[in-house]
Amino acid sequence: MGIKERKELEKQEMRTLILDTAMKLFLEKGFENITLRHIAEKIEYSPATIYLYFKDKDEIIYTLHREGFEKLYGWQQKILTIKDPLKRLHKHAEMYVSFALENPEYYDLMFIERAPFKKIKEMKCKDGMNWEIGMRSYDLLRKNIEDCKKAGVFQNTNIDVAAFSLWSFVHGIVSLIIRERCSMFPEEQRHDLVKCALDFMQENILLTGLKKRS
Repeated sequence: MGIKERKELEKQEMRTLILDTAMKLFLEKGFENITLRHIAEKIEYSPATIYLYFKDKDEIIYTLHREGFEKLYGWQQKILTIKDPLKRLHKHAEMYVSFALENPEYYDLMFIERAPFKKIKEMKCKDGMNWEIGMRSYDLLRKNIEDCKKAGVFQNTNIDVAAFSLWSFVHGIVSLIIRERCSMFPEEQRHDLVKCALDFMQENILLTGLKKRS
């Protein structure tokens, strides 16, 4: 490995260290309670070092937020081979819940915490771009519903209304669990409860779809 390649690797390793440390501190203390100085102290570097990689804390949060969507998009790719659009839609919901519950820290940043959206608004105002990283995942859901319509299901349904409704349903499930609002249910019952909720959604989708087909 040459000097240039080694320096690039060291730079990437430092960037990863900063992001991993920031995520841990955000989870332990809360986003609003952590500063760049706290992160620098944790990795035993000066705050000036962090400024070489990130403009401010908002940029760190925004970067972690983007990482979360990259991970989600990667998970979504795994279901695209399912031919039946209704079965794919059900799997889409299962995948979304699994992603959220296995990556609660990222999900919190992506869909619950308000902190990243300051940077999102700033970037949008700066270059006029839409929220591309988030819309990419949302568009896969829309495409799934569009495929259902082409297969004869949801013929009189607005795609955006259907996509937003289904997203809201699964988001509500995972948000309640991640934010510990399901304490009234024994922990050992929650997995079955989530599964049954998704089955309930699927059964109603199927019933609606079959009626539309006939």
